[in-house]
Amino acid sequence: MLIRNVRPWGEAASDVLLDGDRIAAIRAHDPAAPAAEGDVDGRGRLLLPSFSDVHVHLDSSRIGLPFREHTGRPGVWGMMMNDRENWRNTDVPHAEIVAGTLEAMIARGTTRVRTYAQVDVDCKLEKFDSVMAAKEKFADHAEVQVMTFPQAGILREAGTVEYLEESLKQGADVMGGIDPCELDRDPAKHLDIVFGLAEKYQVEIDIHLHEPGALGVFSTDLVIERVRALGMQGKVTMSHAYDLGGVNEATTQRLIDTFAELDISMASVAPSAKNQLPLIKLVEAGVRFGLGEDGQRDYWSPYGNCDMLDRTWQLAFTNGYRRDDHIELALAVATMGGASIMSHDTPRVTGVGDRPGVAVGDRADLVVVDGETPSSAVMDRGSDRTVLHDGRIVADGLHVVAV
Repeated sequence: MLIRNVRPWGEAASDVLLDGDRIAAIRAHDPAAPAAEGDVDGRGRLLLPSFSDVHVHLDSSRIGLPFREHTGRPGVWGMMMNDRENWRNTDVPHAEIVAGTLEAMIARGTTRVRTYAQVDVDCKLEKFDSVMAAKEKFADHAEVQVMTFPQAGILREAGTVEYLEESLKQGADVMGGIDPCELDRDPAKHLDIVFGLAEKYQVEIDIHLHEPGALGVFSTDLVIERVRALGMQGKVTMSHAYDLGGVNEATTQRLIDTFAELDISMASVAPSAKNQLPLIKLVEAGVRFGLGEDGQRDYWSPYGNCDMLDRTWQLAFTNGYRRDDHIELALAVATMGGASIMSHDTPRVTGVGDRPGVAVGDRADLVVVDGETPSSAVMDRGSDRTVLHDGRIVADGLHVVAV
């Protein structure tokens, strides 16, 4: 396949040759060359890596359903109970909602997804099964990793561990944990179970951390201890963790250095939080950093619209970025940052000025989008998009196409 007349990361007009699932060559655009059957007309649009959403809750989505009044209560447990009370109250089967949400994400340019699948004594494996079915349905359109996730904690309700283990037996890709101190109030036991199951089934770990300040640092240090002791470097992600930078400068630097040393990744949903570990320092230190949309207009929050270009804007905005190279860093994080978490064969984003993902030899997971520059694409978030996964067109004009 030849993608004609596109501008990789906003550079000069080029013709990009694909060979299977890889970029084989990039050459200056030749407007006189006749188009061959199967060529893609880029029409001067931008060529970027496709998006990687590494923190999304497909299992709790309400995308495609009528907008509803927000009824959530304060705190993780209160929000969890609100979800539990309401998620079955729809005439649309849960599996259809999940699949429709994933389809909308692919249509807007996301071809790499790490999604949570809630497992507890209420939903048992029902939500997990819906997410696994969506993964299978769109296996030719996107790479999806499914995380078994104890949204209600592991220790509060008897039987949770057994359901988590069964989901791992059935093919979960990642083992989740959440707020070891605040939610389960027994951080050592909580993390021993998380790491024990991950080690038993040889999967990675993602810790959902909302805990504030020194408490969050304490839980994080317990995670660090286990990564060292078990040799799990490169297999753990800290998600949210938006208050780890609020203790003091020495602790902030220690965590950045330790995450880099142990290859502990971070995943953010771009919150408006002032005590986050600084993004630029993290990537410059070598920490893998990805972005996600979190909930999708669900029982936790009315936000989320399946568009990672919107979330890229939010990441730039909440960090106060105005410079073009900083906004493009947000775009690199939203595309290749998450990809490097899902596959360590993918190079991580190394800092301001790094524009990965569209060079010869790179995987042909790409999005062609209208925009004068990458920064303007983030600001304007246009709808003229063509999406490729493994060298095949999977969506065009915000609609998924057959592969």
